[in-house]
Amino acid sequence: MRQLISGFLKNEAGATSIEYALIAAGLSIVILLSVNGIGSTLNGKFTDINTSLK
Repeated sequence: MRQLISGFLKNEAGATSIEYALIAAGLSIVILLSVNGIGSTLNGKFTDINTSLK
């Protein structure tokens, strides 16, 4: 029983996959916020160009 518990506590494969999932989630949030900010800026510029052409 001690060997089973000791082996379970030494196994770090689950911790590594959780760390990679957290890194991927953080990167996706950064990418989403960046794309949203750039999209808003471009939308404003295209609106300005559209009104100036009319």
